[in-house]
Amino acid sequence: MHDVEQRIRERAFRIWLDEGCPHGRDKIHWDMASELVAIEDNQKLTLRPIDQNIGPTGEPIEPASAAANTGELPTLTDQGEGGYPSIRRQKEADV
Repeated sequence: MHDVEQRIRERAFRIWLDEGCPHGRDKIHWDMASELVAIEDNQKLTLRPIDQNIGPTGEPIEPASAAANTGELPTLTDQGEGGYPSIRRQKEADV
């Protein structure tokens, strides 16, 4: 944590110098610097390589080969088999 505070302090000092060394704006410079340091840190996190075997919530992910055989399990009927009765047949049955 000391490293982050030191980075914020240095960034706030540079902002203060860039603005011409005004008095009474130290809180504003500190807030600006802490936001910029946080943005830098978050950007570094996005550039880290992702572990391919861990999901976004931390649970392990099955390899793609595990899903290759999921469609080969026997079922009563697959979706789309058997079809739907046509509208014409329904109208004829109503008459």
